[in-house]
Amino acid sequence: MGASKTDHFTDKQNEIAILAKALGHPARIAIIEYLLKVDTCICGDIVNELPLAQPTVSQHLKELKNAGIIKGDIEGNTICYCIDENVMHKLQNYFGNVHTKIKNRKKNCC
Repeated sequence: MGASKTDHFTDKQNEIAILAKALGHPARIAIIEYLLKVDTCICGDIVNELPLAQPTVSQHLKELKNAGIIKGDIEGNTICYCIDENVMHKLQNYFGNVHTKIKNRKKNCC
C-alpha cells in the first residue's frame, strides 16, 4: 500500500492542518466563542445559543473534540465541554511565529 498524502508532511504540519480544518466552520467558531464566554457548558446550553438543531450541534462538538480543541467530561447523563488550553497554546504559537516572520521580512511580497 502506498503512502498517504499526509505522510509527506511533518507531524506539526499535519497537527495544525487538523486543527485548522476543525475550525473551518462558522458554527464551530461560534461554539468556541460561547465556551470562552461561559467557561464550561453542556450541549443543551449551546443548542439554546445557536440557531442549529441539537444533532447538528452535537456533530460540530464531535469534530472539535476529535481535533482536540475541546474536552468533554461526563457528569451524570450529560457531557460538560470546555476548551483545551494546550491546543490553543499550540495554535497561538504557530500563528504567532507566522506573524513574526511576516513582520520581520525585509521586503513585502506582491
